[in-house]
Amino acid sequence: MVVPLVRNRQAISSLSMEHSEMEQYFLTLYDQFAESIFRHCYFRVSSREVAEDLTQESFMRVWNYLAKGMTIDNPKAFLYRIAGNLVIDYYRKKKDASLEVLSEEGFNPVGDDASSILDYATGQHMLSLVEKMEPPYREVLILRYVDDLSLAQIAKTIDESENVVSVRIHRAIEKLKKLSHNEKPN
Repeated sequence: MVVPLVRNRQAISSLSMEHSEMEQYFLTLYDQFAESIFRHCYFRVSSREVAEDLTQESFMRVWNYLAKGMTIDNPKAFLYRIAGNLVIDYYRKKKDASLEVLSEEGFNPVGDDASSILDYATGQHMLSLVEKMEPPYREVLILRYVDDLSLAQIAKTIDESENVVSVRIHRAIEKLKKLSHNEKPN
């Protein structure tokens, strides 16, 4: 899946040709992380258009950060932190996303065969359990198992030590197991 930000990439290219090294670094970051940042945003907001906007805004903030002469030690963690903060800001502004709106837009994640329906129901059940968890546990599970970040990257993203992240993931998994045993899918 390619995030359709090509026109913005071209606009960024024309902004500052004298900073060709910074521009090349930025474009490398974009090529390397755009799809995963888009998936991260899409998973959290369930709207393709909003996820595209959040992805675009994430990269614009990175561009502005680099344009100020700042350096980025861990670009993946930095981008995920920006995207996560933008998702939080989005939900603070708008809290009325509904399944009906998604259906009207043509979103239909269920396939035709019975196994895909079962997989979807199980996945939806697990996601609903994750959503019921306390935010710190929910966040580390999503960053680790949906976004596939390493412990070090998660630690930088949430500004905690790797040990704290590891313990939190372990505890989150244990809580998720307890939740799944207590609640059966409908």
